[in-house]
Amino acid sequence: MRLNYPVVFPLNQLSFVGEDDSQFFCQIHGRRFNVLNDRYMLPSDEEEVRRSELQHRMLQFLFSGKNYVGPVDTLLSTPREDQSRPRVLDLGTGGGFWQVHILTLTRRRLDLADEFPGAEIIGVDLAPIQPRDVPANCTFELCDLDQWYLPYPTGHFEVVHARFMHTGVGNYARFLHEIARMLRPGGLVILIEPDTEPLADGKSASELRRTGQPSGMRGWFTLWEEYRQCLREKGIDVDVPPQLANLLASTGAFEQIVSQEGNIPIGFWPKDPVALSIGQLAWMNYDMMLPAMKPLLISAGKREWEAKKLIEEAHQDLYYPLVRASTRLHIVYAVKK
Repeated sequence: MRLNYPVVFPLNQLSFVGEDDSQFFCQIHGRRFNVLNDRYMLPSDEEEVRRSELQHRMLQFLFSGKNYVGPVDTLLSTPREDQSRPRVLDLGTGGGFWQVHILTLTRRRLDLADEFPGAEIIGVDLAPIQPRDVPANCTFELCDLDQWYLPYPTGHFEVVHARFMHTGVGNYARFLHEIARMLRPGGLVILIEPDTEPLADGKSASELRRTGQPSGMRGWFTLWEEYRQCLREKGIDVDVPPQLANLLASTGAFEQIVSQEGNIPIGFWPKDPVALSIGQLAWMNYDMMLPAMKPLLISAGKREWEAKKLIEEAHQDLYYPLVRASTRLHIVYAVKK
């Protein structure tokens, strides 16, 4: 049986994922990874799918129950002049939760494909880890986004959405030029990325160093600095998240750039009920992310016991925090001129 699950490879080679999708995965230090892009070194397995669901739920709390920011509903509810369906492209879709969230075999929660049944929605990722039973207007495709040209038409999409995926793109500025090319005039881009530098009581490692203050989370801060160094060695600019608005502006293709940022609590310390829910989901997300870093650390030259020690000490700070941990999230959206 061949599933209706199109796969876009570089050079526009087209194929289909069947029941046996093993060719799209490899094993690295005990975890399953994609085979299309070895720059992106977080797993592509069931554990990582569960983690992407936690991120999705966290953002829904942050967006007051919605799945997006900006005028998505206006763009996807307004008929196109040529009467064709409006189109959405979700880059780095992960488990596909932004498009459609499978709760049980017979019940779905309202997500983008259900909210806008008249729109054509495409989710793109490095590995086939998305659900196969989806609404007719939803498609998942495979493509390495870390390339000079993406195999989608110019001016084709009303909305392009990319979140939690900059660590798989070596030239993010070029990536944004490709997004601009694929959007039609008046189309919307939405970018969401967290900092890779942690915060303790609202202060980053660099701020704490300047004032000579201890972080109160030595193991946590040490692991994240090692992670940042691993990303640098793979050609990733770890300073992309706080520069999203500037990078968009530098393309010259966008206007009405809206930039929002805020500290996302990690843990159970917030008093506000919504902030507490966000903090709990963020805590579970990082609880799962720490062991997912192990293959990256070992591949970068750490011995297995060193990687294990780094993760264990960071986990100790996560489980028994002496300060209020958080991370800074950057959310930017803009309209193509």
